[in-house]
Amino acid sequence: MSLTAEQVLASHKANLETLFGLTTKAFEGVEKLVELNVTASRAALAEAANHTQAVLGVKDAQELLALQAGLFQPLAEKTAAYSRHLYDISSGTAAEFGKAFEAQAADAQRGFTNLVDSAAKNAPAGSETAVAVMKSAVSAANNAFESVQKAVKQASDVAEANFNAVASTAANAAKSAAPRKRG
Repeated sequence: MSLTAEQVLASHKANLETLFGLTTKAFEGVEKLVELNVTASRAALAEAANHTQAVLGVKDAQELLALQAGLFQPLAEKTAAYSRHLYDISSGTAAEFGKAFEAQAADAQRGFTNLVDSAAKNAPAGSETAVAVMKSAVSAANNAFESVQKAVKQASDVAEANFNAVASTAANAAKSAAPRKRG
């Protein structure tokens, strides 16, 4: 089986479309990251100005200590929220790349399987054993690839669960450490 010029051009066109699609997704991820950082920087600057004004209005050391202690819980919560947004951006972009890779791999698998089937149909008499071995190897490779995909998905799920647990623990620890007002 030989490839025609149209098939080669179609393959190149599909690869270019995939490349441009992935480039667009990468830029979208960078844009989201820049937007997150600009928003976080603005908020930090505004909070620093407000905190400075509050510090300048302090009348005694106890009030200063209370003011400083009250700063830690919101800071921990904001850090956890920032980390969550950062994780969402990176995992969303990685998921897009993963989908594109899976689609390309599936197309390649189908193409190779079709090539093997075509070669098997046109194989000379007496080559049945070689064709069976080739089909078996293709099937084993497909199964191995699917197993790797499942393992990567499971690892991603575990990593996300761990991230969520750490973020939740950090937020709860910040709430627990927040000073309690005395009545």
